Amino acid sequence: MYRSHTCGELRDSHVNEEVTLSGWVHKTRDKGFVVWIDLRDRYGITQLVFDGERSDADMLEKARSLSREYVIQVKGKVIERASKNPNMPTGNVEILVTELQVLNEALLPPFTIEDQTDGGDDLRMKYRYLDIRRNPVKNNLIFRSQVTMEVRKYLAGQGFIEVETPYLIKSTPEGARDFVVPSRMNEGQFYALPQSPQTFKQLLMVGGLDKYFQIVKCFRDEDLRADRQPEFTQIDCEMAFAEQEDVLQAFEGLIKHLLKNIHQVETGPFPRLTYDEALRRYGSDKPDIRFGMEFGELNKIAQHKDFKVFNSAELVVGIAVPGAASYSRKEIDALIDWVRRPQVGAKGMVYVKCNEDGSFKSSVDKFYTAEDLEQWAAATGAKAGDLICVLSGEVNATRSQLSALRMEMAERLGLRKPDVFAPLWVLDFPLLELDEETGRYHAMHHPFTSPKPGQLELLDTAPGEVRANAYDLVLNGNEIGGGSIRIHDKETQATMFKHLGFTPEEARAQFGFLMDAFQYGAPPHGGIAFGLDRLVAILGGQETIRDFIAFPKNNSGRDVMIDAPASIDEAQLKELNLKLDL
Repeated sequence: MYRSHTCGELRDSHVNEEVTLSGWVHKTRDKGFVVWIDLRDRYGITQLVFDGERSDADMLEKARSLSREYVIQVKGKVIERASKNPNMPTGNVEILVTELQVLNEALLPPFTIEDQTDGGDDLRMKYRYLDIRRNPVKNNLIFRSQVTMEVRKYLAGQGFIEVETPYLIKSTPEGARDFVVPSRMNEGQFYALPQSPQTFKQLLMVGGLDKYFQIVKCFRDEDLRADRQPEFTQIDCEMAFAEQEDVLQAFEGLIKHLLKNIHQVETGPFPRLTYDEALRRYGSDKPDIRFGMEFGELNKIAQHKDFKVFNSAELVVGIAVPGAASYSRKEIDALIDWVRRPQVGAKGMVYVKCNEDGSFKSSVDKFYTAEDLEQWAAATGAKAGDLICVLSGEVNATRSQLSALRMEMAERLGLRKPDVFAPLWVLDFPLLELDEETGRYHAMHHPFTSPKPGQLELLDTAPGEVRANAYDLVLNGNEIGGGSIRIHDKETQATMFKHLGFTPEEARAQFGFLMDAFQYGAPPHGGIAFGLDRLVAILGGQETIRDFIAFPKNNSGRDVMIDAPASIDEAQLKELNLKLDL
């Protein structure tokens, strides 16, 4: 038996018991006549003691020979600590060691295995197996497991059936780039790794399973950032005989279940915004509603006042930043420089200070009266002590720029509190979006999304106005899930493919299996998929998903620990009938 107890388990009640522990040497403190060792495992740390009076001399020397991260087993008696440590769960006791066995020696780690380590991101990713020993990473992975268990518990309780779908599928031209896998047995042909199990879960509805879910790996060959990985995990779900409201209620229930069971947070009904309303009020289709700073549109009250910048703009819009009227001119100039950065792209910013005495001071005083500025304050909801920040220009670009400023100011003011959770639904997305370069429409979600009832006919006359029977679930300014009611009949699906630019032959080649299935009694159905990595990160009070993935890739899509991707042997290439001309 390697251990009778874990290193986080022992308490006062165990005093005088003989125990066996195993773990890693965390720290060693040698005072000459006594040696203390902190022994660590997944569950915590227990202090071991070896002293000249009560320990064998050889044992004392053996203890002195131990280095950090040696794997050891000890046997001994639990005794009361003379100097207790209230910051450790095991801090009232220690083990007087009677037997010590080295299970494995260890090299000196390239960084310290501590909560606050001296290792940089690249180094810790190279030695990720060591990084996992640190409490922050270990606890994130345990937290992920807890969330996943609660997801399964809720969905199983709602009658959902977990079904595995294939990883080797067919490449499709829609969406992001596929990762492709050459087939040895079918020369010149390739599988693709799934970007989602979309068509398979629809086929499961045709198969009559009624309610499906899967916690599944998905793959996209696209540019990376902090919250995106080439392989990621989805909570993938589908329901038959379901309208939009059925899906919203079922999966609002899932998030409520997680908030209650993970954080003991009770929430009421989630707010709902249309896509258009979210853009108008927040400049984003995934707004963070933990704080205010809603947009106030100023066209009617700010244009036609001889200020050419506003008069020539499609949109003049502002936000009231709480308490920021105290900003100095230097601080405001720095803010103007911030919105002018290429990442934001604004040409400038107009500001209005709402002073505590009720007066106003703005950067456009020569064009606008105090009465004008008072109307601006009313439109943006500004109060005494607030700073009104105004941007102008083309509608979509200006909303995006002001949204970025809104989030930046919320960050600076500490309004994006990680322990506050503000979910909402965003509904009625456009079905199609126009690619300005090609002049072609693309599906905003995917080509299997149904238009809102009664809008199918608009595809021929006003495709850009058609709204999708689609919905996103947003949490703290992040899209955590998205889905739709699907097309479930062959004719509508063929019409959709036509408007996306597929010829009948192309549609047949790519999706003939699905259209065939629709001819055999496909029920109305819809579903949703949640990004598990992102959901876990937000529930864990963070927004970087990499911290909650056991073995993540870096920002170049590389696994620096195993050095992948890598070249393969010539013999393998020959088997696959591939040639590399580099």
